Amino acid sequence: MASSSDNKWNSTALLVIDMQNDFILPDGLVHVDGGQAIVPNVIKAVEVARQRGILIIWVVREHDPLGRDVELFSRHLYTGEKAGPTSKGSLGAEMVEGLVIKEGDYKVVKTRFSAFFATHLDLFLKTAGINSLVVVGVQTPNCIRQTVFDAVASDYKYVTVIVDATAAATPDIHVANIFDMANIGVATPTLREWCESND
Repeated sequence: MASSSDNKWNSTALLVIDMQNDFILPDGLVHVDGGQAIVPNVIKAVEVARQRGILIIWVVREHDPLGRDVELFSRHLYTGEKAGPTSKGSLGAEMVEGLVIKEGDYKVVKTRFSAFFATHLDLFLKTAGINSLVVVGVQTPNCIRQTVFDAVASDYKYVTVIVDATAAATPDIHVANIFDMANIGVATPTLREWCESND
């Protein structure tokens, strides 16, 4: 691995968003239809990021089992009789098989769509000298879009969404949201294009 002094990727972070069992597996409590199909590409994006020395940030939802920190529109899913979606400590909150948080990675827990809302992510990134973000995960109209728009609003120099390592409930929803993000200056390469890029 290149040293930090000569690594051109040392100001970049890969945000892996919500790749948790409850979102990805077919029996997940808040299953995203397109989620399972992108797992191999997300795994590959993480592998390439590690090879390049890119900081990997795992952005996850973890909720109070009683739903006391959940949005109003989702609180009915937390009855107290069984764990609601991505409840802290539940199997549903764990990373999907094939994705492993390793030493040197960083984990951010969120309770809303954006990885920046009511978290310390922006402070952490800026302290680490990060000005470029690459985003993968689910789902495009919610957590991906909100995080990306907040990143743009926070003046990150480069924001990239890998189009075939992100997903939504339907391809049409995914494409429409990618179009919107591209219109605000976000780069939208395929995984292959990103892997082959030196920028």
